[in-house]
Amino acid sequence: MKLNIRFILIMAFLALLAGCAGQVPHETVEGHGNSAAWKAHKARITTLDGWQINGKVGIRAPNDSGSGTLFWLQRQGYFDIRLSGPLGRGAARLTGRPDDVTLEVANQGRYHADSPEALLEQQLGWRLPVSHLLWWVRGLPAPDSRSQLTLDGDSHLSRLFQDGWTVEYTRYTEQNGYSLPERLKIKGQDLDVTLVIKDWQPRQLGQ
Repeated sequence: MKLNIRFILIMAFLALLAGCAGQVPHETVEGHGNSAAWKAHKARITTLDGWQINGKVGIRAPNDSGSGTLFWLQRQGYFDIRLSGPLGRGAARLTGRPDDVTLEVANQGRYHADSPEALLEQQLGWRLPVSHLLWWVRGLPAPDSRSQLTLDGDSHLSRLFQDGWTVEYTRYTEQNGYSLPERLKIKGQDLDVTLVIKDWQPRQLGQ
């Protein structure tokens, strides 16, 4: 009888721990913004599953640095990201879906991989979380890992820490009723990326 009681108590304790672990939020929010306004903003921006972006990108890595132009077409799970002129490599184009990705580099060839992260690291030497960029470029944390957020006075992201990366948002723009990042800096252990978005064309394709 004592063993049964002990077993029940242990199982109840484990269930309590599991319940508490499930309640730990992925986001830690601080700053000057209002949490309710942030949640409303996040819910609205999350509905954007398509866009076209034109802008500039600056990249600084241990052995390379440079700048170029950026074109990004997103249609739900499909992406077409084009970089022209960065790091003296000419043009590079990353297309596909999360599990089937193609990279074309001018005067070098075409390469395939299961993930955009693996492909960029193999061929360009960049450790860049492309899957997270799908969220970061909209001013949102990626939903599948923990994040620390700092909000600005408008209850938008001003700084994001996630998976060893820091993203700083210094300017937003209003486009078709959406407040979207216009300038952001992404900093990792050995790679810094600056995006300046000149033209945002957001879409809701799932409706």
